[in-house]
Amino acid sequence: MDYLSAKEIAEKWNISRRRVQILCEEGRIPGAFKLSDVWVVPKDAEKPADRRKAKKKTVNGEADKLVSGD
Repeated sequence: MDYLSAKEIAEKWNISRRRVQILCEEGRIPGAFKLSDVWVVPKDAEKPADRRKAKKKTVNGEADKLVSGD
């Protein structure tokens, strides 16, 4: 099986190397393992879905507010 470094996978998936390292640490990339101090990932691994929560968008720097119909 062929492997790529976290840096190479980051470039392939268009995300940061640190994000790849976090995904590896969380066990979210099957077959990834740490070789000395470098994470290696199977070449054919698929990018996991992003489960992080999106921040709520704001208008003019103020948080969205609920407006009552009164």
